[in-house]
Amino acid sequence: MNLVSSILISFLVLVSITFAVKLLNWVWLRPKKLEKFLRKQGLDGNPYRLLIGDRNDLIKVIKSEKSKSIQFSDDLPSHILPYYKQIIHKYGENSFIWFGPSPRLNITDPQMIKEILSEPELFHKPLPDPIGETVAGGLLYLEDEKWAKHRRLINPALHLQKLKNMTRVIRLSCSNVTDKWEALVSSNNGKPQEIDVWPYFEDLSGDMISRIGFGSSHEQGRRIFELQKEQLKLVLQLMQFLFIPGFRHIPTKSNRRMKSISNELQSLLKGVINQREKAMERGEAVNDDLLGILMESNIREIQEHGNKNMGMSMEDVIEECKLFYFAGSETTSSLLLWTMVMLSKHQDWQTRAREEVLQFFGKNEPTFDGLNRLKIVTMILHEVLRLYTPVPLLVRSPTKKVKVGNLTLPVGVDVFLQIGLLHHDQKIWGEDVNEFKPERFSEGISNATKVQFSFIPFSSGPRICIGQHLAMIEVKMALAMILQKFSFELPPSYLHAPFSIITLQPQYGAPLLVHKF
Repeated sequence: MNLVSSILISFLVLVSITFAVKLLNWVWLRPKKLEKFLRKQGLDGNPYRLLIGDRNDLIKVIKSEKSKSIQFSDDLPSHILPYYKQIIHKYGENSFIWFGPSPRLNITDPQMIKEILSEPELFHKPLPDPIGETVAGGLLYLEDEKWAKHRRLINPALHLQKLKNMTRVIRLSCSNVTDKWEALVSSNNGKPQEIDVWPYFEDLSGDMISRIGFGSSHEQGRRIFELQKEQLKLVLQLMQFLFIPGFRHIPTKSNRRMKSISNELQSLLKGVINQREKAMERGEAVNDDLLGILMESNIREIQEHGNKNMGMSMEDVIEECKLFYFAGSETTSSLLLWTMVMLSKHQDWQTRAREEVLQFFGKNEPTFDGLNRLKIVTMILHEVLRLYTPVPLLVRSPTKKVKVGNLTLPVGVDVFLQIGLLHHDQKIWGEDVNEFKPERFSEGISNATKVQFSFIPFSSGPRICIGQHLAMIEVKMALAMILQKFSFELPPSYLHAPFSIITLQPQYGAPLLVHKF
């Protein structure tokens, strides 16, 4: 008995020592080693602070800046990326900050960003990623062979001809919004009506992706959209605690609600996919929406190889559906919102855009081919994407020790690709960098600056956003239909307060004075 007790005690002591050594390495030894490695290369940042790193400073600066409104001519990155801008101003462009015990290097140089995005096998998304694990999932967060397989299977769903066939349902969603606005203006005896357009655009993007993604099942799709919105808000509330190991498993009220939403999403999506599988077994045509095209592509892949493992599992398809919603709705609503705001501020460009839309379509329904010929509208959208980049910050982690430019990055040092700062770099875009000037893109993206790879609103490289063409079609359709029926301007109540909540959103909404045109 004494021997058994001695062995058990020895084992527990060994386990405790092993755990203590690993903990010490994680919270102190490894961070200090990485810090020394970075400083030897001439990089600079705040000294490492045990476990919390720069967390408290980051939260304090963000909270202070978040409540403020700004002028249109102000330096936008100082407002939407305040802590990063402060660190770069203090320590230089290739500085680093601490996310808990992990250093993250700021990268603003376009060539270094190009190198990193061009080699996805060397630079993965950092883990754990609370957004990917809970809200989005799918292709956006997969790596290596599994990413390549999913990308190959999804490509047919976003082929140009397939997108052309989706124009009708996109137009239907946009009509619902313009009809509501017409009713509001009419109820005001035809006088200009102040409308907060942001909630309408959030609903519009959710409705479009529901119809495009699920077709006849779009009402179930809208419920999925609502659940994801709630889930995203919860993730943002919990992010400040996520560096604490195991925090997400503590049964707090927020964590319990997150689990409940996740279970409901899984159930809803599984139900829709099962219905679609049964319909396909009955020989019904179900490939007119993203889900149908994806499932058809998946079945064809399995049949060609005679191996079920060559396709996607039910769980894989569910994750891709979640991504359709998250990425599709967030990017579209953000781009459309800031385009409307900028055209309200710059009436001359609103007039030019409307004249172009009326020249191509008159009062008729916009067509897919016509939308692709709108040069002025495209210039405007590119300038809005530059100024109000939907996702101004990307994070990558080296999978092994790697050289980028003149820097060597070991495993454990993540990189912040500062896309928002790149798009506002005065050295690249000129002294008028903060001004809204769509004419920058009059000769296309490649001629907008003399510095290549300086405009990447949808990321770049092999993992460039697969849905960028769909997003542009959706926004062009919505904008064209709005311009056909309305003019709009900024009311005195408008406060300009863009802020990054995953994508760039208006802190105080976006009230516009809407006139019937």
